[in-house]
Amino acid sequence: MNVNTTSCLPVPRWAPKLSDMNGVLEALTFLLPGLAALIGLIVASGFFSGSETALFYLSRDELRMLQVGKPRERAVAELLRDPDRLLTVVLFWNLVINLTYFAVSVALARQLAERQGTVAAGVMSAAALAGIILFGEVLPKSLSMVFHRRMAVLVSWPLSIAVRLLDPVLPALGLTTRIIRRTVWPHIRPEPYLQAGDLEKAVETSKLSQETIRQEQLVLHRILDLSEITAEEVMRPRGTYTIHSPSARFPLSALAATGPVDDYLLLQDTVTNDADADAIGAAIPLATLWSFTEENLTAHAEPVAHVPWCASLAELLQTLRNRLCDVAVVVNEYGETIGVVTYEDVMETVLVSLPSRTKRVLGREPMLEVAEGRYHVDGLTTLRYLSQRLGIDYEPVADGLLTVAGMLQENLDRIPHVGDECVWHGYRFKVIETTERGKLRVVVSG
Repeated sequence: MNVNTTSCLPVPRWAPKLSDMNGVLEALTFLLPGLAALIGLIVASGFFSGSETALFYLSRDELRMLQVGKPRERAVAELLRDPDRLLTVVLFWNLVINLTYFAVSVALARQLAERQGTVAAGVMSAAALAGIILFGEVLPKSLSMVFHRRMAVLVSWPLSIAVRLLDPVLPALGLTTRIIRRTVWPHIRPEPYLQAGDLEKAVETSKLSQETIRQEQLVLHRILDLSEITAEEVMRPRGTYTIHSPSARFPLSALAATGPVDDYLLLQDTVTNDADADAIGAAIPLATLWSFTEENLTAHAEPVAHVPWCASLAELLQTLRNRLCDVAVVVNEYGETIGVVTYEDVMETVLVSLPSRTKRVLGREPMLEVAEGRYHVDGLTTLRYLSQRLGIDYEPVADGLLTVAGMLQENLDRIPHVGDECVWHGYRFKVIETTERGKLRVVVSG
């Protein structure tokens, strides 16, 4: 009689029970779709979190280089031309993804609690929370800070699609925000701007040396003066720079003599205004080019901003920063180009003790003391600079007088000639030199 001895062997205690294995497999089966959804949502959340950090970590110089690069690089600069729109889209999609993630995790935890108990559900909930924090926020943001430029280029096209998908909804979101603000917080008022006196007191009370305080006060005053100085007062006038045709070839040996705007090659705008030969459509920043050839030089051209002659330097600076430009074209009331202002011109106005447009344009001192109390002054010199040198309290007047040449024409009611004289603020001005282009030189004496 045969006896089956295998059925009598003892089962080890460490061996899992068949029922337990079946329970684990069953739990994995119903959890697998939900876990896949959570992983996908973590990836999506990490994408938008990292994208926000990478794009807004870019400096202005990096954006200027990207806007003349490859298509994906230009897409990055295009997205950041409207940072409020981009930030709204990123925060909206991130919020939707995170809410969906937690809704799915709560549903999975509830199902797991019914099948495996509350302990397993609690462990899964804690793991889900740690996963979204670590892989959806901390890790993407950290990597984006280190490799921000590379990450910004990689996410540019997917992020552009996300922005376009939400564009039809943005007006409704803005309207909802205004309704909530006016309904719930109708009495919120913006805080008043600091006055010049408040800023000066803050500098004076700081624990710095007197010389440092004096320098900071001077810079502070110049920053505040940006709202009073007009673009016409700082611009390089038409005729003092050279405009090149976009189709022209630029020999590398000739780039060292590009004219007064030494760091830029100005290109004529032949598309929008064929009649205006002085219209400028683009500028090539020579100082930022690492390598170039005659063939690809125009590929590095950057767009220019157009501002009216009466715009303040504060408005002009904000326009340059918003449009990622370094050159602003100044136009008159008829839309004709009358001059250009560069980013460096504005910075010089703030940082240099005696900023002079004439020195930038002519390459020499605008005011030379030839004898005690006697000065040779170029007609292009601004009255603001002249007043600073002579110690006169200068206040801009409504008649628009900005330069010595303009003041002479206003007093003489005609184009000045050699020998003409006039008096301004107690100083006598005598014309000693004129040219056919209207430039002049005067002697100023007390």
